[in-house]
Amino acid sequence: MTNEERVQAIADYGFTNRQARFLRLVMQHSGLCIKRQYASFMDVPPGGAQCNGFFDKLVRRGYAVAADCIHNRARLYHVHHKPLYHAIGNQDSRYRRAVPARQAADRLMRLDAALIEPDPEWLTTRAEKLAHLTVRRDEAGDPATEKPCLGTDLFPGTFPIGVDATGRVVLLYVASAPWTDDFRVFLVGHMALLAVTPRWTVRVVFPQSLQRAKTDYEYAVHEELENPLSPAALNELRWYFFHRRREDFATMGDLLRERFTRCARTFAGPRFARLYQQWRADENADLGQVPASVAEAGAAGRAGLECLVLPHSYESFSPLVRRRRSRRARSERADEAADKTTAHP
Repeated sequence: MTNEERVQAIADYGFTNRQARFLRLVMQHSGLCIKRQYASFMDVPPGGAQCNGFFDKLVRRGYAVAADCIHNRARLYHVHHKPLYHAIGNQDSRYRRAVPARQAADRLMRLDAALIEPDPEWLTTRAEKLAHLTVRRDEAGDPATEKPCLGTDLFPGTFPIGVDATGRVVLLYVASAPWTDDFRVFLVGHMALLAVTPRWTVRVVFPQSLQRAKTDYEYAVHEELENPLSPAALNELRWYFFHRRREDFATMGDLLRERFTRCARTFAGPRFARLYQQWRADENADLGQVPASVAEAGAAGRAGLECLVLPHSYESFSPLVRRRRSRRARSERADEAADKTTAHP
């Protein structure tokens, strides 16, 4: 389904076009939202009648449930109504399920990240991403079929891929840790798509508490996407990995020990820690190749990196889940009853 088809399907439930556009983003990216996000999207006061009326309507009609947060500073709204998700072709979305308290802030950050640029067609499921990759490969004349990319599964994680009207691809990643291990796996797992995409942007979004990690994430992009290893470096790296696994440092001669020590210094850091695990799983794995088209896109200005710090605090968004459990259970049972009625009129 296209964005417009999803919006119309939601609007058929009694929402304005603009409200339906907001709900589409919520259901595709988080399942959770707060009044501040709706007010910003609609350009209305967060405590005004229009904003309050929208959320009252969601709860009253059983489309969403509300949960109070710690210190009563905010209220979370979880859009869970199965027929709504079914209307946009995503009835099995994980965002329908109850949200563990520790994931609430992450969900809200994902929605804030999507609201930065809400108009692209967002690919949120693995099937959609694979279908888009197939189209790109056909256009590029690349006969490759689905296979691991550089030893990593295609499309790891659950972050969406945006495709704007010009065909530019946006890889969206919300940083949740100061280290870059998962981010590197994410980059390598999307390499196959970047290799057949003329224009693309890697957009990394940080909460304020992690803005100090921006430099490390920028360096990770440089290492993984712009800095392939030379054949000589690859030979040295494989030699180092072989002896590192054997743990035979103590029995080496002086010259070999000096070489091993030099390699240990050269091949330190998270990139080579990832490559070592990859090599241990498969000694014949391709460790250092970055497709030429990926490096060329950056050099030609057709690719870019955006590191954005969200201007909001998320520390207070820990919902008191149990407080609304009975209400949630009744709502879920109503969903199931509606499904049965639809299936057996």
